[in-house]
Amino acid sequence: MTTPAAAPLHPATLQAMADFPRQLEQFYEAIPATHRDWTPASWEGIPSETFSALGQICHVRDIEVDGYQLRFARTLAEVNPVLASLDGYVLERERNYASADAKEVFAAFRAARAKTMGMLGGLTPEALARTAEFEGYGALTLRSLVHYLCSHDQQHLAGLQWLLGKIDASRA
Repeated sequence: MTTPAAAPLHPATLQAMADFPRQLEQFYEAIPATHRDWTPASWEGIPSETFSALGQICHVRDIEVDGYQLRFARTLAEVNPVLASLDGYVLERERNYASADAKEVFAAFRAARAKTMGMLGGLTPEALARTAEFEGYGALTLRSLVHYLCSHDQQHLAGLQWLLGKIDASRA
């Protein structure tokens, strides 16, 4: 029997990551156009960062490129690198998420996710076992990073659904 550390990435994880751009677009499209940059009076209970629907997709794009792609590359190239955590709220201010064009964001994200999948495709168990230190997470492996990215994806799908719930509640 193969231990998880000696196995390739699980197909369910890779499939979830490959499906995510489509799901993100569908969930975003479910948000009424009038509410894409809307924010609720209270963020209590949100399962992701406190971004509007437009901010959610911008954040996902930026974390893919400036966060995870860089972390994967460094973990593969360096010996036990220290990987920075990014402040999404600083990125939101610096990149003015409220003025973003959703079509451009999705095009950039689809291209970025395709690059990420290419980076991860065919990695050996040895490569997946490479280690790093991630601010806020501690010691991990490249395989850990893949799971954290997949988890991050799911948090933002949940964030969009949460916003839909708040939108509906605000109309009651």
